[in-house]
Amino acid sequence: MALAVNYHRWILKRFTPFLGKRIVEVGGGTGSFSELLLETRPEILTVLEPSANMYPVLVRQLSGIEKGHLAQVRQCTLVQAFAGSRAPQPDSILYVNVLEHIEDDKEELRTAHSVLAHRGRVLIFVPANPWLMGSLDRQLGHFRRYTMRELSSKCRAAGFTVRHSSYFDLLGILPWWLKYCILKSDHLEPAAVRFYDRWVVPISSRLEGLAAPPLGKSIVLVGEK
Repeated sequence: MALAVNYHRWILKRFTPFLGKRIVEVGGGTGSFSELLLETRPEILTVLEPSANMYPVLVRQLSGIEKGHLAQVRQCTLVQAFAGSRAPQPDSILYVNVLEHIEDDKEELRTAHSVLAHRGRVLIFVPANPWLMGSLDRQLGHFRRYTMRELSSKCRAAGFTVRHSSYFDLLGILPWWLKYCILKSDHLEPAAVRFYDRWVVPISSRLEGLAAPPLGKSIVLVGEK
């Protein structure tokens, strides 16, 4: 998905009205979304990546582009990063295709709530619809795909007020269902990602900018402390 630049910009566009200046991105992966966050010129961007094999990739990626000393990369989880820390509290914590990888997501959301500054926001992008759980979800180690009700309920239980929630990428449901639920594929083809990103995403983003879809392949949610 590092190839899906338009897709990631679409996600960021949905987050932008709620995004602050002291940002923590949990699960930075290869840094493709981190690069876009740096374009928003935050005061500080802290990118967390606990994975031993992904962390060096993330460091190399961001060190190659980030010359303003705005980004800090750490190999740890959110609770490890802020345990006993006296650093300024973040006003934004992002989970972009990350929360579904965390087994105890309820505890993770409680941690995010405790770490955030007053009126800080958690910005979440996750896969939607348990009936779309397919071969690639299992290959990637997803514990779940969310319903809107489940995600909203877990955020409220953690102490957040839900400020925004919507479905995302309606047109992506059918190809995902065919490829990963019916045909049981367990990988993404770069050519298919490029095609979808170049030709489908611009159409989808315009349509969903005009009217919120009744269903989607993913969910966008913003919770406020």
